[in-house]
Amino acid sequence: MSQSSGRVVIVGGGVIGIACAYYLAHSGWSVTLVERDEIGMGCSHANCGLVCPSHVLPLAEPGVAWKTLTTVFRRDSPLSIALRFDPGLWGWLLQFARRCNPAAMTEAGRACQALLESSRQLYGELVHRESLDCEWETRGLLFVFESDHEMAAYAHTDALLRTSFNLPATRYDRDALIDLEPALKPGLAGGWHYATDAHLRPDKLLSSWRRVVEARGVTIREHCAVHGFAREGDAARAVQTSAGELVADAVVVATGAWTPQFRRPLGGRIPIQPGKGYSITMPRPAQCPAIPLLFPERRVVVTPMQSGYRLGSIMEFAGYDATMNRRRLDLLKAGASRYLREPYGDAVDEEWFGWRPMTYDGKPIIDRSPAMRNVYIAAGHNMLGLSMAPATGKLIAELLSGTTLHVDPAPYSLARF
Repeated sequence: MSQSSGRVVIVGGGVIGIACAYYLAHSGWSVTLVERDEIGMGCSHANCGLVCPSHVLPLAEPGVAWKTLTTVFRRDSPLSIALRFDPGLWGWLLQFARRCNPAAMTEAGRACQALLESSRQLYGELVHRESLDCEWETRGLLFVFESDHEMAAYAHTDALLRTSFNLPATRYDRDALIDLEPALKPGLAGGWHYATDAHLRPDKLLSSWRRVVEARGVTIREHCAVHGFAREGDAARAVQTSAGELVADAVVVATGAWTPQFRRPLGGRIPIQPGKGYSITMPRPAQCPAIPLLFPERRVVVTPMQSGYRLGSIMEFAGYDATMNRRRLDLLKAGASRYLREPYGDAVDEEWFGWRPMTYDGKPIIDRSPAMRNVYIAAGHNMLGLSMAPATGKLIAELLSGTTLHVDPAPYSLARF
């Protein structure tokens, strides 16, 4: 596609879809966004809200495959895999294991860093320019360790991030850590503070950004399921929905973990697995952290927001199972209890789960459909959809409009699978 205006239909109303709608409308396109449920109610709704350039390294790090194999079936493991006959999942896990080496990790990290750093800058501009009401704060992110062994081991990761990615952190040992964040318990080994990270409240971001795109003329159709595409030759003529056909000059598929359901019409392999994440949102405790916290040993994130307080993370590969696993929620509370003086209170505003769109190499898919020249895919952002959304939306607008690309799209190509 190479034009500066036309009719574009975006399939998917999460943060990636909204970001694409914003930048395409800004580029002069007539945009219709369709969502089978409600805008922002999928994985974008109650995630941890981190905008984190610090998260350049993929899950597939050296040694992770073996460590996962030895812990995944423990009841208290932050990673869970539901045993079932699922050739797609087991093939995905095999490919994941093959990527657990330094070269693959570094290659994926550089690809992710381009989107993360661009998005961090774009968020700052967006919040100011559009007055987004999303509780935006720039207090960084604090990685906290309970064990001296794990604290020392992370020093090697810190050295890698400094030398290979220009991502320095400030180290705080024991009492210095408590001086920085008094909400933490005494006796912890230490922590590493990434000052460039930021955080926000995701549901407020989506509702505020929605108002902005609608003011720019974007049409939003909720409760509108997409069934397929009407084609003319090697292009999509229209999107087929439960409300009828939507004629389009271009289409963007931004359906997150559900993207594999369009694999056949899109014409390529889409190895995305749903990784189920959980969160608990509650009122702020009396002794609330000021800085967002990550506890790598427990895979728990604590996000202090202006209007609330959230415990989140955990990973569960259970397919599209839509039941709330209370044991996983309990793990969030148990993990936070090891680090915080006041980890949570009795009141709960919301218990939530969402399916993260996980690729085995840790990189998203931002590419043209092999089967239809005017259809693009923007999906597979793993646990970083919120962090990568603005750069993804801007890149999609550049690709469709034929303008200068601010990020090289080659690492996100479908051809890598």
